[in-house]
Amino acid sequence: MKRLWRDGDFLKLWLGQAVSQAGSRISREGLPWTAVQWLGASPLQMGLLNGVTGAAVLLPGLFAGAWVDRLRRRPVLIGADLARAALLAWIPYAAWTHRLTIAQLFWIGPAVAALSLLFDIAYQTYLPALVEREALVEGNAKLALTESAAEVAGPGLAGLLIQWLTAPIAILFDAASFLISALSLSAIRRAETPPEPHMHPHIGREIAEGLRQSWKDPILRALAARSATAALFLGFPNGLYILYAVRELGLNPASLGLIITVGGVTSLVGALAVEPMVRRLGVGRTLLGAGMLGAAIGFAVPLARGPYAALWMIAAQVGDFTWPLYMVNETSLRQAVTPPRLLGRVNSANQLLFRGLLAAGGVGAGMAAQRVGIRPALFIGAAGFLLSNLWLIFSPIPRLRAIPKGTFGLQSSES
Repeated sequence: MKRLWRDGDFLKLWLGQAVSQAGSRISREGLPWTAVQWLGASPLQMGLLNGVTGAAVLLPGLFAGAWVDRLRRRPVLIGADLARAALLAWIPYAAWTHRLTIAQLFWIGPAVAALSLLFDIAYQTYLPALVEREALVEGNAKLALTESAAEVAGPGLAGLLIQWLTAPIAILFDAASFLISALSLSAIRRAETPPEPHMHPHIGREIAEGLRQSWKDPILRALAARSATAALFLGFPNGLYILYAVRELGLNPASLGLIITVGGVTSLVGALAVEPMVRRLGVGRTLLGAGMLGAAIGFAVPLARGPYAALWMIAAQVGDFTWPLYMVNETSLRQAVTPPRLLGRVNSANQLLFRGLLAAGGVGAGMAAQRVGIRPALFIGAAGFLLSNLWLIFSPIPRLRAIPKGTFGLQSSES
């Protein structure tokens, strides 16, 4: 039963995210293009930019989950949107006034990343309070559909805007999208239940409690370990992709934007397929299969070369259909098996692991590319990403048929 089509408050959340996700795709391409094209960044600078952007979430990430568990989530979401809009608006202003430097990207990128982490933790914690447990997969699938639709429109639009207006000016569209998202969230009328009183007056003890929960539950432990390992090796293509496409393969912004749009189309297909796949295969098999297949297809990026390089890059983007299949089930599992009072901290631990190790991978990618070349570094990343799925294989997850129905745990979930 499709419950959420008639839920006005969920639709407001969904609409705001549709706009901000499309804008974020512009900045995702625009920031590295600004560094490479506008400021002439070197491979090492690109790796460091990616690295510091990810590393900036480590310190606030330790506290974000505990803060989210103490506060109402909707005001946190709105504040994060407004702050990101202000930060990103600085880039076109600085470019217009000839003040933009690589050093500014080294603090704006990390600041936006830290706010995005706070937003993601609050958002994943807010959704179970906005929809019923039985609608979690549907809600996460619809929000994944938003991301996939943005992937279709965003990169192609980003490439055209960057080519026509330059990368810094294109980023202005992302700043505007965050303002729209904040307005949409402000329109939600459903009262949010006040957070439960925290058991420990010391925030450090609350953080430790969330970390212990992430480790002692076998499902959460497997998801966190896979996320951490995958992030480390995803940092390689994440930090080198645009540099590789431009300098090794000779692609221009518009053509690269169109290639990435293929990934958006296939991701959209994956988002539409989530619920049918879960009904047919079950949560665990869908999650594991998506993780394995997506990692295997990732080898197409370093295999790209010669006159058919663009076709290899397109083939890699086809693998994006596995991302929503994986992420919807991972997020829904984490929301279902975690006690509500700990959900912010567990989400924080997961985000911290992923983003922090993605940053480490980005720095490692830059160093490896300087030493052995960009293509071998990308092969290292693809191999490590594939092996990260071992955490899932040797866990209870492949046996899960449905989202657990209890507050947390494996009761009534295996078959």
